[in-house]
Amino acid sequence: MHRAVIIGRTLAVAALLGTTLAGCVPARLPALEATLAAQPSATAALAQWCAVQHLADPATIHAAADRTPRAAPAAVRAALGVGADAPLGYRHVRLSCGNVVLSDAQNWFVPARLTPAMNQTLASSDTPFGTVVAPLHFTRQRLTAQRGRMAECPAGTVLSHRAVLHRPDGAAISLVVECYTRASVQTPPASLR
Repeated sequence: MHRAVIIGRTLAVAALLGTTLAGCVPARLPALEATLAAQPSATAALAQWCAVQHLADPATIHAAADRTPRAAPAAVRAALGVGADAPLGYRHVRLSCGNVVLSDAQNWFVPARLTPAMNQTLASSDTPFGTVVAPLHFTRQRLTAQRGRMAECPAGTVLSHRAVLHRPDGAAISLVVECYTRASVQTPPASLR
């Protein structure tokens, strides 16, 4: 069965489940969770979500990046398998599709485990991290997934994830904290549907 058919069926089932949870969680939240669970890249999952939900045409994910340095907590360094002196990169991004901000994410990454071209792109552009590192064929190890706001997330967060991204050789390349906005699961305007 084609991946698109499987994902489409997963979204349909999740949408039906969402109607039974009315009043508890946003109706589209289970479908967003299923979309995110089906991919190692949140960027790719959000692009698919944007297209299926008709949030913008074209369904392109943009990252507004803030590169203001932020020290990595010891737990981040431990999850990445690096010592206290190892250089880490940091990006705080808001991923959007059209005018809809879908997520607010913090990303600590290990530059030594990326290519020089990837590091240059991350330092000089607003290209989403998942797009930049896609050639590494990374996998995602989800550490935390919870409905609602984790401590690191802003108000209005409906879904929070913490994950480590790994290269195929097992080396950790990034720890991300992803905070999905209420706007990501709201019904799009009729003009976009």
